[in-house]
Amino acid sequence: MKNGETVENNIVALIAKIGEKITIGKTKTIENAGSLNNHYLHTVVKDNIAKLAVVVSLETNDKSDNVITFAKQLSMHIAASNPLALESSLIDQSIIDKEQELVTEELKNSGKPEDIAKKISMGKMNKFKEENALLTQAWVMEPKKKVQDVLKELSITDLKVKEFYRIKIGE
Repeated sequence: MKNGETVENNIVALIAKIGEKITIGKTKTIENAGSLNNHYLHTVVKDNIAKLAVVVSLETNDKSDNVITFAKQLSMHIAASNPLALESSLIDQSIIDKEQELVTEELKNSGKPEDIAKKISMGKMNKFKEENALLTQAWVMEPKKKVQDVLKELSITDLKVKEFYRIKIGE
């Protein structure tokens, strides 16, 4: 930490100062050498304390203003759209199974023939994956484009979204 103390020592000192129990629910360290890391804080309560925070890591050798602006916009996009993973293939299988269960139950109650219900189910699941994978989401700043399209439009050959992390108080 900036004061040279460990996180644990800072928490103990803060607990002693304010007299309230403090626990850390989630943490994430992103260390990608040579990457451009950007953070975004939404609903800032006090200096560097927010109700929602996003960290995004871009892999590129280009550190131009265009890339820095894109990193900021991408962080805001992630805050607004809450993607579950970078790509649809990386979405946790348990989440996909749960969604499939909900879709199947919904279609059972609709009274549609089984073959049509299967096609509808496949379509709904593809849409779910598309809407919850960062690269295939509609770009918040320009919804007719997908995040991957905006990435291509920047025309920076080595630009790649390496990873991201979104954390919200209460989640």
